[in-house]
Amino acid sequence: MSTVVLAFDWSNTANIGYPVLGGGVLLGSIIPIVPTGAVVGAAAAVAMTTDHLSLPIVLVLSTVAAFAGDVVTFGIARLGGPAAVRWVARGQREEQLEKARDRFTRRGWQIVVIGRLVPAGRIPVLLAAGALAYPWRRLVPASLVACFVWAVAYALLGVVSGGIFDSPLVATVLATVLVLLVTVLMNVISRKRKKAGDRS
Repeated sequence: MSTVVLAFDWSNTANIGYPVLGGGVLLGSIIPIVPTGAVVGAAAAVAMTTDHLSLPIVLVLSTVAAFAGDVVTFGIARLGGPAAVRWVARGQREEQLEKARDRFTRRGWQIVVIGRLVPAGRIPVLLAAGALAYPWRRLVPASLVACFVWAVAYALLGVVSGGIFDSPLVATVLATVLVLLVTVLMNVISRKRKKAGDRS
């Protein structure tokens, strides 16, 4: 064990960067305490400005880690039984729950993909899908596509910042700021649409 640890090259950025990327995205996809989009954007910026990280690997690792986190989140609600249904359905009338089931039956793919891309939309969608017994065979491919699209979207912000600046530090900071700005903007748009929907 000690030999393996000593043989591990801690000075190699890839040996640190990939575990931080994968672990950060996985953790943030289960417990929303890590800004996963910023992690992906920063990793993409480093990949664009140095040889320490590979952009294709960043995309694949981000997709896989996000997918694993989504499957865990969905599985908790899916296997939670009646308790999970009650938790998701609290304050909802039975007819509203039936409408939600109907929406998932007709447009489950779209809901899962949009839920992954909209800030603060992923966990409620996955919990609702699990509690409403949305089939695994539909959730898995939908979530995989959603996670890939999400990873590409946030990596592009890192690619843009890496293309503007040669400095990895500056590019990483810019990528993080861009991700946070996009997140805030999408939150504002989502709230305005929700208010408009409530008025109508």
